Amino acid sequence: MGSEILTVEEKVDRLYEHMESLNRRVAELEGRQATSTSHQSAAASTDRPETIRSSSLPPRPEKLPEKTSAGEPDSLSDEVIRWASRASLFPRLATLCFLMVIALTLRTITDNGIVNTLIGMALGMGYAAALMVAGWYQYRRGSSLAPVFVACGAILMSSIVVETHARFQSLPLVPAYWTLMATGAGMAFISRRFTAFLPVSVGTLGMCLAGAAIDYPDPFFPYLFMILLTANLLGYYAGTLKRCGWLRWTVLLVTLAMFLLWGMRLAAVAARRITAAPTLAPGWYLPVLATVSVAFLAIALMGIVRSRNVKISAFDFCLPTINAVGSYLAARVVVSGADGSALALSLVAILFALVHFGAAFGLAMRKIDGVPGTNSFVVAGSALLALALPAALGSGLAAAPVLAVVALGVAVLSDRWGSGAIRATSYLLQVYAVVSLALNFLTNGLPASPLAGTVPGAALAAAALVHYRWCRRHAPPARSLLFETYDTEDLSGAVTLLSALTGSFFLLRAIAWWIILPVGPGGPETFQCTQSIIINLAALGLGLFAFRARNREIRNVAILVIAVGAVKSTSDLLGTKGVPLVLSVLSFGFAAATQSVTLSRWQKVPPMSAPESRETERETASALGE
Repeated sequence: MGSEILTVEEKVDRLYEHMESLNRRVAELEGRQATSTSHQSAAASTDRPETIRSSSLPPRPEKLPEKTSAGEPDSLSDEVIRWASRASLFPRLATLCFLMVIALTLRTITDNGIVNTLIGMALGMGYAAALMVAGWYQYRRGSSLAPVFVACGAILMSSIVVETHARFQSLPLVPAYWTLMATGAGMAFISRRFTAFLPVSVGTLGMCLAGAAIDYPDPFFPYLFMILLTANLLGYYAGTLKRCGWLRWTVLLVTLAMFLLWGMRLAAVAARRITAAPTLAPGWYLPVLATVSVAFLAIALMGIVRSRNVKISAFDFCLPTINAVGSYLAARVVVSGADGSALALSLVAILFALVHFGAAFGLAMRKIDGVPGTNSFVVAGSALLALALPAALGSGLAAAPVLAVVALGVAVLSDRWGSGAIRATSYLLQVYAVVSLALNFLTNGLPASPLAGTVPGAALAAAALVHYRWCRRHAPPARSLLFETYDTEDLSGAVTLLSALTGSFFLLRAIAWWIILPVGPGGPETFQCTQSIIINLAALGLGLFAFRARNREIRNVAILVIAVGAVKSTSDLLGTKGVPLVLSVLSFGFAAATQSVTLSRWQKVPPMSAPESRETERETASALGE
């Protein structure tokens, strides 16, 4: 735009160039007419307009140099002035000052007692409403001052409501909240009517922050969350406009902060065994939490459906997981503090997780390539199951095999829906299942029942092994960004094999414990060395199997396992002695020697082509499954 604005000198130069061009055209036309008359050729040649002296034109003004030694500061100042002109900066600043002068005058009249508080409140609110109405008409006219009127009106209305309620106590709580909600809704209507992002941004943010500020730090929380829920709904609408993504995150963070404050206060009251204040409304906490959770789920679902052929926003993708995890943790803090039923809460959470999986199925039924948005609800449902299942089943040991089976099911769905992101989610869920199993065994020890100590490890190892076999028989989706760009060979699928090996280790570890337990005083040292022997023998077996099947992936896993065995055998050298230590070091020696021989022979055999290698991996997976 700046290049189209001409200075006065440039306009005069162009005018003279245009006049000279017209003179040449006229001279050319008259010259052609003159040549048709031969007896007047000499006279015509002297009378042609080409001989017009430049003195017949007014003297051309001298063109000023475009740049001087001091030209750069002038150029920068010109650009700033042009930007200020385009943005109507000075008219907006002047309008803002005049509007604020009127508002401050009304405030001064009220503070000095010239009018009472109620009349001052009415004047202030009427003035703020008038500014918003004026902003409406300014938007209709296309005036550049419309945002100033709208922003001033919304900010004044929010500040008047907070101050009148908190300082003068002349505005009851419920009318104050309704006034804020009406202001936010009116600003959203203006934005919708004129496709402007400023009104809904200022109105929603002002409503949200003013609602949180009323009676802080002791607000009546049910009414407050009525305001915050409305703000989140308006934020969903703001997401349809450009440059409003930050507003949704801000409102969400304020909502989560208020839930955290409410839950912490209820937990503190329950810990002290005292009666909760009426503003805490303990009976309303779980119903309000459930309402907000369902609303967030609907907002995320509508946002994903709305962006059918457009990239899904980060907010819509993350909201289901944030909502599911945050809601469950907040409810568990309050329920456990109030001695509520953790089992009932876990069952409700599992039902809510199934609702997320149902939403994922619904999105997948749209038959869009890559099923966009589906993984968002799969992640949320998986996270909620991972948190709720241990409490529902009584222990993390019982929940780990169930999560491993769910991970296998998620992998099957990823192939059916053609989503590489869901396939990656199944890997993460499988890893979470085996990590939770390992942490339970290492922190809580083995359970008293041999069945409870062996079944979880065996079930998880079987599910993870089937998961690995399935992954090697089904290639990742072709149009997946993850597997098409970053993990083209599906190397991340090896984590399922590692999960199966870890589950098998804890199974054999539990069996060894029940066998070695009656040994006597040397039992702990023997048990420690036995774990090293299990790891070293696993590395030895994996190395031989990989060499026989010519499978590079299992060979690499065997190298990783033997590295773990080296660390474990080294720790045995520092903490044990006797025959168990001898057997531990000997097992590592056998594993290392076997690995050395297989790797040396591996280098002598010519490498297979890619198709043959892939077919070998499939045969290997079949052999593992058998």
